[in-house]
Amino acid sequence: MTFNDIAWLPLCAGLTAVGIGLSFLAFRRRGVTAGLRATAWSLLPLAAYLTGALQTLWNIGAAAVGFVTGLVLSPAVWAGVVLAGLSALLFVVSGTLRGRTLSRARTARPEAGGATAAPERSATPKTAQTGKAAPRQVEQPAGDDFSDIEDILKRRGIS
Repeated sequence: MTFNDIAWLPLCAGLTAVGIGLSFLAFRRRGVTAGLRATAWSLLPLAAYLTGALQTLWNIGAAAVGFVTGLVLSPAVWAGVVLAGLSALLFVVSGTLRGRTLSRARTARPEAGGATAAPERSATPKTAQTGKAAPRQVEQPAGDDFSDIEDILKRRGIS
């Protein structure tokens, strides 16, 4: 069916008239705001016909329907859709694998390269000033959760 096969002016004028009638009801039941909005929607079909936009909208709709029916009924198009999906899947998988490879490379560099480790100093700044060695703290086992708290309490003189 082509655009010219339908009598568009009576159809658009009828839609506008029905919309104006419903707009009047919206004014009475829901207020001015709803009535004005309904009136604005009601005027669109007739405005589309008078400006020639209706034919453009018809052509867009016909093209969309033709595309969808061609998609559904054509095995060649379905093969293209499958290939596009496979391509997208491969992009996702390759991105995931690349991220893992980069992550492994980042974690392996500090262990392998000895030059990246910080050199140890022979004297702390405090021992360089006073000449005395700072008292070494005895490290507690990792399983003792309260060792830090006990150290703080001992330094404050609380036992």
